Amino acid sequence: MNTHDMTRGYRVFQWFNALILTVVVIVTLYPFVNILARSFSSQSAISAGEVNLLPKGFNLTTYKIVAADPMFWTNYRNTVVYTVVATFIAIVLTTSYAYVLSKKHLKGRTFLIGIAVFTMFFSGGLIPNYVLISSLGMKNTIWAIVLPNAISVFNLLVMKAFFENLPRDLEEAAAIDGLNTYGILWKIVLPLSKAVLATMILFYAVSFWNSWFPAFLYMNEADLFPVTVYLRNLIAGATGADSFGAAAAEVTQAAANIQAVTIVLTVLPILLVYPFVQRYFVSGVMLGAVKG
Repeated sequence: MNTHDMTRGYRVFQWFNALILTVVVIVTLYPFVNILARSFSSQSAISAGEVNLLPKGFNLTTYKIVAADPMFWTNYRNTVVYTVVATFIAIVLTTSYAYVLSKKHLKGRTFLIGIAVFTMFFSGGLIPNYVLISSLGMKNTIWAIVLPNAISVFNLLVMKAFFENLPRDLEEAAAIDGLNTYGILWKIVLPLSKAVLATMILFYAVSFWNSWFPAFLYMNEADLFPVTVYLRNLIAGATGADSFGAAAAEVTQAAANIQAVTIVLTVLPILLVYPFVQRYFVSGVMLGAVKG
């Protein structure tokens, strides 16, 4: 096979690859665009099934109803606080645990890994967890959401594998220069781990942002709910447009596209944050590797 045939074959592959990826993008984006269009459409257009990619009978009724409720903004603020605090604690604990497990000379390393993996397959169950949280006095506090889910074993194992593949020459050189374990982690390992740290931050942030069941289970006061519980109650009908004093027509409109509006309000912040984290995903897995 000559170079011309190889070049032509590669071009054909590029065309097919571009075509397949375009189809995947369209299939992936279509539901999101449809939901966005429904959130701005009128009740009659939604009921008639006329909404596709563009809004029909553009209106902001449901958005106004939700935004006019002070509890919505209180719960939204709670979600931001819960997500930031929980993600920070999760990253600190996961990074520390993963770095320890990456040291193959550590005594008891297999036991520590086994403890982590065990929790992937077995848990205490819903009722024991509820009793535990209650007995620790964490009900109606942020800690009921943050601490029980502070370490994801999957994320832990991913970070452990990443740390294991970092070049040992750098850590050995740093140790010779007088850095202790904490100094090596802070000044050497973490700067080389921006890609995996950004990925873990995104994973944890999305998980905590979308989480609603722990708050629904452990919190009894509405002003402590995250926005996901607020929106869940809105969809379930526990809180409706009529409770805000809306007119009958507005209640009908809100009932028609409340699900689309709640999805948009929940997903939008993550979509806005993602582009700032995405640039780290394209970074090489081995940053500053040493050839030896």
